[in-house]
Amino acid sequence: MIDIQLLEKLNASTAQERLEALEAAVAGAKFPKANPAYINCHIHTIYSFSPYSPAAAVYAARAEGLCTAGIVDHDTTAGAEEFIAAGKIAGIPVTVGMEARVSMRDTPLSGVHTNNPDQAGVSYMTFQGIPHRNIARMNAFFQPLREARLERTRAMAGNINALLAGKGVALDFDRDVLPLTQFANGGAITERHLMCALARKLIDACGRGEALIDGVRGLGVALSEKQRAQLLRVDDPFYEYDLLGILKGAFIEKIYVPAMRECLTIREAAAFARENDAIACYAYLGDVTESVTGDKKAQKFEDEYLDTLFDVLEDCDIHAVTYMPTRNTPEQLARLRALCERHHMFQVSGEDINSPRQSFVIRAMENPEFANLIDATWRLIEHENGVRRIELRGGAQGAASEA
Repeated sequence: MIDIQLLEKLNASTAQERLEALEAAVAGAKFPKANPAYINCHIHTIYSFSPYSPAAAVYAARAEGLCTAGIVDHDTTAGAEEFIAAGKIAGIPVTVGMEARVSMRDTPLSGVHTNNPDQAGVSYMTFQGIPHRNIARMNAFFQPLREARLERTRAMAGNINALLAGKGVALDFDRDVLPLTQFANGGAITERHLMCALARKLIDACGRGEALIDGVRGLGVALSEKQRAQLLRVDDPFYEYDLLGILKGAFIEKIYVPAMRECLTIREAAAFARENDAIACYAYLGDVTESVTGDKKAQKFEDEYLDTLFDVLEDCDIHAVTYMPTRNTPEQLARLRALCERHHMFQVSGEDINSPRQSFVIRAMENPEFANLIDATWRLIEHENGVRRIELRGGAQGAASEA
């Protein structure tokens, strides 16, 4: 974990200030030797939702011994240039991606939950290995989609106020939610921003401990023993994040407004990736028993119809999959990887970082079984830097090969 005072400097208000703080921090730091097994291609920053600026995320990755790190923010690449510059300062190679949701309409999966707990027929995907020359272009393309998402989130804030009328808790979207985001600087707004604002309002209204537990239950949220224990740890520095995770997992469904205008179709996403020479990846989640990040309840996702999903991906010209080895059972991973081989899918790995509780290290990468994911990371870096291109060919060949 980064020292709080250092984190404040690395999270300064401008990218220039943050990079200057990083230079000073690196000059006095004693980093561990980078472990060649430690890669993570799915690190969120303040440009979507995270306690880390791009500069802070790079410092944290280097301080934990990662040999490379990848930025993946929701609906935006606004933090990518800072991330790249930070990587050069800290002496760690980086890779650039973006996460987005796509509509599965006009496919056999249009009415079912894939990897999205909030909405059937909408799936999460990533664009990996984004060539640096296309960072600004991709961000500009997503600007109207970010605006649509902001208006939908504003509507959800209205739903919260309607649901909590008379309970002494109300959100002012422009005052309480928007300042938590980097929307004015090209960043995205997410449901986590909304739940963070609500968490702060609840803590202000109820305090911490038993009174807050009663307040959360008053929202119609059932707490597990683990969650109740979290809320009783009143001096925990991550208290707000724990409450946010509880609300994200159990309260969103009560106020959710379906995403429509802000989602490309899966075929449009595939075409968009091709036009920008990026790698479109389906983000496998798998049935969840206990969430690693604490913000997903036990739920079935795509495992029941995984074979159909791979057929759909191939039909829609998606030839890559990203997954998080720590999240899944050996049986889930064996089945997924076998399907990737059968359908000639390029495989990418990373575990999303959006909470200060999380380590940047994916210890599953120490297993030689996942050496292909480490190799894939270096190929992404070569691809986006114009050193060696990844060519994904669909159809019968379907294999990932270097051009």
